[in-house]
Amino acid sequence: MELQTLTYLVVGATFALYIGIAIWARAGTTKEFYVAGGGVHPVANGMATAADWMSAASFISMAGLIAFMGYGGSVFLMGWTGGFVLLAMLLAPYLRKFGKFTVPEFIGDRYYSKTARIVAVICLIVASVTYVIGQMKGIGVAFSRFLEVDYNVGLSIGMAIVFFYAVMGGMKGITYTQIAQYCVLIFAYTIPAIFISLNLTGNPIPQLGLGSTMAGESVYLLDKLDQVLRDTGFLEYTTNVRLSGLNMFMYTMSLMIGTAGLPHVIIRFFTVPKVRDARMSAGWALVFIAILYTTAPSVAAMARMNLMSTVEPESGQHLVYEERPQWMRNWEQTGLLAFEDKNGDGRIQYTADAATNEMVKVDRDIIVLANPEIAELPNWVIALVAAGGLAAALSTAAGLLLAISSAISHDLLKGVFMPDITERQELRASRIAMAGAIAVAGYLGFNPPDFAAGTVALAFGLAASSIFPALMMGIFYKRMNKEGAIAGMLAGLGVTLLYVFQHKGIMFIQSTSFLGPLPENWFFGIEPNAFGAVGALVNFGVAFAVSSVTAEPPAEVQELVEHIRVPAGAGTATAH
Repeated sequence: MELQTLTYLVVGATFALYIGIAIWARAGTTKEFYVAGGGVHPVANGMATAADWMSAASFISMAGLIAFMGYGGSVFLMGWTGGFVLLAMLLAPYLRKFGKFTVPEFIGDRYYSKTARIVAVICLIVASVTYVIGQMKGIGVAFSRFLEVDYNVGLSIGMAIVFFYAVMGGMKGITYTQIAQYCVLIFAYTIPAIFISLNLTGNPIPQLGLGSTMAGESVYLLDKLDQVLRDTGFLEYTTNVRLSGLNMFMYTMSLMIGTAGLPHVIIRFFTVPKVRDARMSAGWALVFIAILYTTAPSVAAMARMNLMSTVEPESGQHLVYEERPQWMRNWEQTGLLAFEDKNGDGRIQYTADAATNEMVKVDRDIIVLANPEIAELPNWVIALVAAGGLAAALSTAAGLLLAISSAISHDLLKGVFMPDITERQELRASRIAMAGAIAVAGYLGFNPPDFAAGTVALAFGLAASSIFPALMMGIFYKRMNKEGAIAGMLAGLGVTLLYVFQHKGIMFIQSTSFLGPLPENWFFGIEPNAFGAVGALVNFGVAFAVSSVTAEPPAEVQELVEHIRVPAGAGTATAH
């Protein structure tokens, strides 16, 4: 069957499945809308959490970034997986024992302040909207190629799909949709990896293929890739460091603590019946996540190898542009791949030197999606990858939009401004807030500030600098009071936003940046995407300083902290 027809069928079938689930699981109460009724099985929640967390950044963008950064791209692997372990061990069980609907609700009660709750909502919205922009970029990239439409048209279609099933189903619909999306995305990621590993190394297990010799040769895959890159002037794949050791450390830390502070992942642990189930679902989520994250380094290295050998089959032998493979023609139509014949010889020269490099644009986000085409895999595999990329982006976008809408309707309207609002009115407000969030995120997605993973890294930095310290101190430091928490969150978010906006532009509009993206303007060589760790240090420092010169929290609040922290009675959670 022709590729285009097959792609339409596979993607259409998955969309029909998602929409069918949304209709079946339509939320009728706020509890179903916010936390899926609080009765999701730990294994099912683990799978849904994995889908929620493995976004377009993980599926579409991460392997692409590792492919071009080499060893320097390991910050994403270390930061994101390490952060999830941190979340599962240090935060999720305690927050489940507290047993409310949202993260700002915990912060408002723990710090006995509506002001703290409002500040937490602001932090959540800023981080989550930035995160959604990255998902919108992924949705736009996938749709533009596989439906053969313009990027902006693809993004608009994706917004409409998310709007339908997220607004209708709430957390209940999203949870069961995400289980289906996990199955789609993990098959879509691993099957091409198995084929490509078999083609290049003769080993069907990608994780082992990465350390194997090339098929029919005695040279190892990574050694061959290093040699190919050296010949074309690029840095070696296995030794390429991301800017500096300090920057790599801060980038990893920012992603780690940002992961642990992500509200849309944390609220997933509110959907299980008991605290014990929260721990179990975190463990299952790690298992489901590990399948993709241990495969990603192999996909990255093999994709880069395939790309280099396509444009330069033999050393010094450059591909004739008119003879370029179909996959290059397809991606050129999207505007995400571009060639410029600088020397007029009609051949493609791909080098590290900007003056001679004729592959003037290779968007990092196309690598995973293009990988099956580059490796000349069957059409059904290519169609499956298209569905997987869309599943990854849609699943996370839906979770984020729910976090934003619940913060507005539950925390702001019901929690602060309209406490007497009925459940029906609150549910309507949630859906209106979600529709508004989709519109804003979609608008910003038309001009994203970075690659999908880069944009997501910014969001993690914002969560790291604002929400994570407040949660950590709220659980593990009884002396922390409302004044310290509020001052810390505002200071951490403020300094991070100031730094990011200086270099990325206000609201990521590049023309408004005052220092630009130049590394010489960076603080100790720390790039904007990695600055969240510095913001977190500022948050902790300001919070401790302010709390030490202001009154202690009330006795009942300190008792609440003890109750949350002590495992006694951990079989049940506090009632909603």
